[in-house]
Amino acid sequence: MNIVKEMMAKRLLAGETIKGYKEGGDSMVPLIYSRQAVDIVPIDREIAKGDIVFCRIGQRFYTHLVTATTDRSVQISNNHGHVNGWTPKKRVYGFVIPV
Repeated sequence: MNIVKEMMAKRLLAGETIKGYKEGGDSMVPLIYSRQAVDIVPIDREIAKGDIVFCRIGQRFYTHLVTATTDRSVQISNNHGHVNGWTPKKRVYGFVIPV
């Protein structure tokens, strides 16, 4: 498990904002580019389709797109149509805001 991302999740759950986080990879282009700085804010409203979130599915953390929701869980996908899976809403730690 990624210790840095685990600590980020704990900080978000404690109400802190993560500023200037940069993650590599092109799976979210053109919404977020590789190594583009983003802020991640704690969940403060209902999670909706189209939100970009920081979450965990199993043992992996993702900065990805919400593509479907139910009362208790969300489906997480990249911006190119690949579905990573479903996760409980309690494992969605923050909303991602490109800066």
